[in-house]
Amino acid sequence: MSESTQQALAQAESEGKYIRKVRSFVKREGRLTKGQAASLEKCWPSMGLEHKNGLLDFTQVFGNDNPVVLEIGFGMGKSLVEMAKKDPNSNFIGIEVHRPGVGACLMDADAQEVTNLRVFEHDAVEVLADCIADGSLAKVQLFFPDPWHKKRHHKRRIVQPEFVESLRSKLKIGGVFHMATDWENYAEHMLEVMQASENYANQSPSNDYMPRPDSRPLTKFEQRGHRLGHGVWDLMFERVK
Repeated sequence: MSESTQQALAQAESEGKYIRKVRSFVKREGRLTKGQAASLEKCWPSMGLEHKNGLLDFTQVFGNDNPVVLEIGFGMGKSLVEMAKKDPNSNFIGIEVHRPGVGACLMDADAQEVTNLRVFEHDAVEVLADCIADGSLAKVQLFFPDPWHKKRHHKRRIVQPEFVESLRSKLKIGGVFHMATDWENYAEHMLEVMQASENYANQSPSNDYMPRPDSRPLTKFEQRGHRLGHGVWDLMFERVK
């Protein structure tokens, strides 16, 4: 959050006004395992990124000019680590607010000697606004976000016109916003929001959903869903303006 925004919020709150702070998540506290805690202590100095440090210089962060992929809400990080290991010619940044997930991700990355991955433990909306330069990302990934399945909660879904427009500015021209969900209603909502933007082009030949690309690992959760006949919908939209 910028200093001017913080000052405006502080002033409004001092005047007794209620301010609804937009968040990309619901904070879920959890207990760290010993392994997760040890990995946070060991790996954070080399792999952790701090929102308070402001705008990132990717070349300085990674030591190269490789394309950067950013994932919002990586959970326990297993898939993110797998993607980073399989694609050493790209750099990966993960954002997650669930501390045990951050610890698990770092533990897995350390065990597999993955060096092209960095992580934030912070709200994604603020990280995008304050830490990511415009036109700097090759891809943004949003896999299985909270569907807020009750109709009265749909406004809480992260994929909204304002969010995808702010996200667009962070992508390079030709950069891709890749979403996946196992809730059909949310998939329909994502598709409607994305199709309404003239600044993105759907990569689907049928102008709706894409088959799961090989770059997105198939999770155990997804495999179980397939066995039970549940669907998963991938959407891939390219920035064209």
